[in-house]
Amino acid sequence: MLMVNRSDIGRIRQVNEDSALTGSINDQLAFAIVADGMGGHQAGDVASQIAVEAFERILQQHNEISNWTAEDAKRLMRIAIRQANEEIYRLAKQLTQYHNMGTTIVAALFIHSLVVIGHVGDSRAYRINEERIELLTEDHSLVNALVQSGQLTAEEAEHHPRKNVLTRAIGTDDDVEVDVRVMEWKNEDLLLLCSDGLSNRVSEEQLHQTIASSLPLQQRADQLIELALEAGGEDNITLVLCDMKDSPDRREES
Repeated sequence: MLMVNRSDIGRIRQVNEDSALTGSINDQLAFAIVADGMGGHQAGDVASQIAVEAFERILQQHNEISNWTAEDAKRLMRIAIRQANEEIYRLAKQLTQYHNMGTTIVAALFIHSLVVIGHVGDSRAYRINEERIELLTEDHSLVNALVQSGQLTAEEAEHHPRKNVLTRAIGTDDDVEVDVRVMEWKNEDLLLLCSDGLSNRVSEEQLHQTIASSLPLQQRADQLIELALEAGGEDNITLVLCDMKDSPDRREES
């Protein structure tokens, strides 16, 4: 599997509060994670970094497992994300400058022909192949809740002034509900994990066209960043792009 991650501060923000990480555990389980931090005084930067570090640490603590099952991966996903929540919440309670900090999280665990997706917040996961693009996550946001209840149309939601208000995040409460799903994967599928700095500025049509192209994966990732910057770049932009095909070098690219 080939994984590429990219992050850009954007054109407006003074600090990049996003974090991303890819890797593997004991050559059995590959992982990818994107976190989009929030909070004043650079606290969002701290929250997202804690999230990815806690996630990886929990995975490394389970590196003795040799025959992973989907249930193992689902359980580990919830444990890792809840550990990130606990650490961020505890630090925010201890230090005034980090009060109310938090982060979104979207993560993937790859096991055999399966992928396990876990998420909290409005960072997203997409499945892309030549035929289509499919959103795999549901935003935990006020606007999405209004759309689901029929109070807003999808078109109205796109330009709603409270679009960035989350109904669920990592680190804002002492416990958090984690959405987890398992899917079978095909070699022609690609996975995109991204912060809303990408998904809010680049249409699904543009995402599909770029990711389904024949360019090297690194160039496709760079093009996605450029598209978000050209569309305004008001937010930090972070993504991980994963090619499920067996790759001769089986490496992670930064």
